[in-house]
Amino acid sequence: MALVLVGGGARSGKSRWALERARRTWRSGGRLIYIATAQALDDEMRDRIAHHRSERGAEFVTVEEPLELADAIRSAAGSAIVVDCLTLWLSNLMLGARDIDAAMSAAVAAAGESPVELILVTNEVGCGIVPENALAREFRDRAGAMNQRFAEAANEVYWMVFGQPLRVK
Repeated sequence: MALVLVGGGARSGKSRWALERARRTWRSGGRLIYIATAQALDDEMRDRIAHHRSERGAEFVTVEEPLELADAIRSAAGSAIVVDCLTLWLSNLMLGARDIDAAMSAAVAAAGESPVELILVTNEVGCGIVPENALAREFRDRAGAMNQRFAEAANEVYWMVFGQPLRVK
């Protein structure tokens, strides 16, 4: 099946498009899986998570996994899987002092082995100004490298602009 990467800026329509794509590939009798990497650490994030849940509807089974993405991908049994989002996952890894290179290698391998359509959502954070602090610069650099690795492994890559998908690969 296809490994699809969809990226873009904040509020560009990435998640909505990924959900629509998964619904189109859904097969009768199968399940739609949503792997959520966000953590509800404050009220604002709890509100964002609630909004995303309402967008998904009941047809998606939600798996919350902020760190062990490779394991979540491998154990998800469904007709299509949406991972939302890779950049939040990267942030969780960085703040948790995890081995980012090992986690990324494992996740790229798991994504490439998925027997069903796997749609990965990510943010493009490198189009703005250079961040003012070292941690933000490291995040931007690691996110760019991560996006390149997943894009290389993907069968299809889309860039969301104003809610419109532009096929890159």
